[in-house]
Amino acid sequence: MNIANLDLNLLVALRALLEERNVTKAGERIGLSQPATSAALARLRRHFSDELLVRRGNHYELTPLGHALRVPAANACSVMERLFSRRAHFDPATERRDFTLLASDYAVTVFGARLARALHAEAPGIRLHFRQLPSTIVEATESVLGSVDGVLILHGVISGYPTVELYRDEWVCLVDAGNDVVGDAVTMDDLARLPWAVYQRPYDAPAAHQLGMLGLEPRVEVSVQNFRMLPDLVRGTRRVALVQRRLVEEADERTGLRMLPCPFPAAPIQEALWWHPVHQHDAAHTWLRETAARVAAGLDPSVDRSAEG
Repeated sequence: MNIANLDLNLLVALRALLEERNVTKAGERIGLSQPATSAALARLRRHFSDELLVRRGNHYELTPLGHALRVPAANACSVMERLFSRRAHFDPATERRDFTLLASDYAVTVFGARLARALHAEAPGIRLHFRQLPSTIVEATESVLGSVDGVLILHGVISGYPTVELYRDEWVCLVDAGNDVVGDAVTMDDLARLPWAVYQRPYDAPAAHQLGMLGLEPRVEVSVQNFRMLPDLVRGTRRVALVQRRLVEEADERTGLRMLPCPFPAAPIQEALWWHPVHQHDAAHTWLRETAARVAAGLDPSVDRSAEG
């Protein structure tokens, strides 16, 4: 399909219609009258040979194709917005810009807060948005990366995209200080018999996969989607959890707890900033990446931060 033959204004209308599921509200959102929005919907229906929105009583529902187009339409609009917001030069002291990074609460605690402080000091017109990593990051990496400025995630989850290394970390076992089942060191037998508190998004905690490969299936007693909650779910119990050392140290969550080395060679953590190639030569994005590398250097000077991709 030749994009020159398309009216790209329809993309904006498509996104609004699929998200609002209401012709009037979609028109108000994008500054069109109801007749003009209805005309745009008619053109979209002809283009896709699908109704997209179907009236059910006093409201509209999306067709299966409408559902399938909702996220790609939003991502395409986001890419267009970023494309047309680019400038040849970027002055952080005077310009205004929004950056959106996907990250776990762990990455925000250990690195994101430092980055936000640097931006606050150097770029008063910059707004930084952290969003939770979506479950589609593995199977829809291209789409996810194209919709944001970058992803803070450890190696081993995605590959093949530009990246800059940030810092290293390690997995440790966390137990309550009064847990008399565990001695001076955690053993594999301890991990097999103790109840667990786990982070339930598996791609963020690859060390947990190693236990299965070693023939150990943790007896999960509680699971959460927030690393920061794990210390509280261990404290005062016989539970054990796999956590990142820097998280526990940064959040000062050690009161009443013991951090002990893993009794198996846990996968090392190498956190990195990944981005879509569309951002590679954007002056503002280049500044963001360089700032991230500089902030990370203060956290872990030993890491080689030459960009890859």
